[in-house]
Amino acid sequence: MSNETAPAMDYAEHERTYEGFINFTKIGVVACLNIVLCLVLFAFGGSAAFFFGWLMLIGTLVATGIGMALGASGWIPPTVIFVLTALISIVTV
Repeated sequence: MSNETAPAMDYAEHERTYEGFINFTKIGVVACLNIVLCLVLFAFGGSAAFFFGWLMLIGTLVATGIGMALGASGWIPPTVIFVLTALISIVTV
């Protein structure tokens, strides 16, 4: 295959894919951190912490789905849930 017949690189598509990967990574990292906090609530908290752990775990799933749909600002909903979970874990554990 010579250079004359090779298709040109689609740099716009490459950049769009890269931005999607970076957004997915940000959302995934925050979701994983929140899952770890929920596990702390399950392990070291009482019955109230257990309840809030489940509540925040479900909130993490919902916020992650919303974040995936938002695109570039998709890290914000999981981060809000992460902060709420951190506050709850400070109070209940």
